[in-house]
Amino acid sequence: MAVVEIPGSKSITARALFLAAAADGVTTLVRPLRSDDSEGFAEGLVRLGYRVGRTPGAWQIDGRPQGPAATEADVHCRDGATTARFLPTLAATGHGTYRFDASPQMRRRPLAPLTRALRDLGVDLRHEEAEGHHPLTVVAAGVEGGEVTLDAGQSSQYLTALLLLGPLTRQGLRIHVTDLVSAPYVEITVAMMRAFGAEVRKEGDVFVVPPGGYRATTYAIEPDASTASYFFAAAALTGGEVTVPGLGTGALQGDLGFVSVLRRMGARVEIADDRTTVTGTGELRGLTVNMRDISDTMPTLAALAPFASGPVRIEDVANTRVKECDRLEACAENLRRLGVRVETGPDWIEIHPCPPGTAPAQDTDIKSYGDHRIVMSFAVTGLRTPGITFDDPGCVRKTFPGFHEAFGELRDVLG
Repeated sequence: MAVVEIPGSKSITARALFLAAAADGVTTLVRPLRSDDSEGFAEGLVRLGYRVGRTPGAWQIDGRPQGPAATEADVHCRDGATTARFLPTLAATGHGTYRFDASPQMRRRPLAPLTRALRDLGVDLRHEEAEGHHPLTVVAAGVEGGEVTLDAGQSSQYLTALLLLGPLTRQGLRIHVTDLVSAPYVEITVAMMRAFGAEVRKEGDVFVVPPGGYRATTYAIEPDASTASYFFAAAALTGGEVTVPGLGTGALQGDLGFVSVLRRMGARVEIADDRTTVTGTGELRGLTVNMRDISDTMPTLAALAPFASGPVRIEDVANTRVKECDRLEACAENLRRLGVRVETGPDWIEIHPCPPGTAPAQDTDIKSYGDHRIVMSFAVTGLRTPGITFDDPGCVRKTFPGFHEAFGELRDVLG
């Protein structure tokens, strides 16, 4: 049995940094994720004038309910989608001029639905080049609040940004949502807002957020469930057993639902209060699964699929085409490189198992597209396919700088 310590959740760390910066008082974040994304978010806060004290096991943030201390700032958001979407929203609550830019990869990712909603709320936000993309400038004068309509069909982060903004507005917000993908991430946001003293109500498709701000607190970051999916998939593939402490029945992250997919495929799954264990049984059945709510784990399942006994069809994952890369197409291309038969559509991928007596092609170079989740997913394939290499293995630093070392140790344990 392998017990794997997974770093803190990227999603929870980003939300916690926003909430801590907006809260009244000093917040301590326990076991935050230390990665390129979270360090970029913290650096962005510092450039906006917030004090962020960092030690190996905890970060302390001096909150400013009135918004950034700086009246001018130039913030580089690196590759971080939460940084690039949440920080301009936070900056709008202050008074000053704030410019945001990002990496070429992040510049390609869409922002328009959030931009439109912020402008509808009276925020002076200007895109410098392509409309709906970074770079952008916010000329902030606080946010009055009121009613707004949002299309969250591309990313739940747009809705999260507005929910986090709500208590900082003068009137509060009523957010009419016309579509929503990855709904469990919104549930994380609402639970965390409550932990910081704010309230959210849902009335049909409308989220109601009253004004009132946030209270500082001490907040422990749970392990990243998306990252845990690679280790759970490894157990299912090899017939080994993997336990991840800190992720159990009370976990906030919907991506822990990936273990239910593994259970359907034949793995044994035990979820306790404070840990989850997956044990491989030597059986991996094909299946059809809707992964709209856990789409970050779609590449994990795609990389595991060639070893199933029947086809694996993953549906309702159109939003994976606008992540760090077009993940659906990236998975399809890399599986074809491995000699696996794959079919795709606008929002689905179907992967056929290798014929009996055969296996994916050895000594294959996986094209990462600079996407950490592609590399970490196909590391699972590599457990049963010798010679897999990656054109950019270092891109895992975005969320788990020590991934290759940790996965190598697991490979030695599982055999």
